[in-house]
Amino acid sequence: MPFSGFPPVLLVDDVPMMAEVVQAILQRLGFEQIDVAADGTAALSLLAERRYGLVISDWNMQPMTGYELLRQIRADRSIREIPFIMMTTQANAECFPNARKAGVNACLIKPFTPAALRESIVSVCRPVRARAS
Repeated sequence: MPFSGFPPVLLVDDVPMMAEVVQAILQRLGFEQIDVAADGTAALSLLAERRYGLVISDWNMQPMTGYELLRQIRADRSIREIPFIMMTTQANAECFPNARKAGVNACLIKPFTPAALRESIVSVCRPVRARAS
């Protein structure tokens, strides 16, 4: 499995079915440690407790959006380097330029294929894996 042994992944999505689908894809890709949070506030609590190798977050959530989560992560010296993938629907894709300005590493439009998710993960995590080796 290409991602076995990878640090934990934090998946943030307020739609349980979407979180389950993405989690299943991540497991098929070989990720063994996946934590799920229902919004940015819950994600920040998990980030305070555990070190993650990747955050994959939805854009549109309440009470804290994925964009707000991204900004909080990038403002925190202890976690600002974590690769961050933002996902949203085509209807909200106009948010991606703001996400890029805030420091997102990759953007995905839902629904996406397992291959598209894998490509995004490889593109944002390659430098992290290289440093860890």
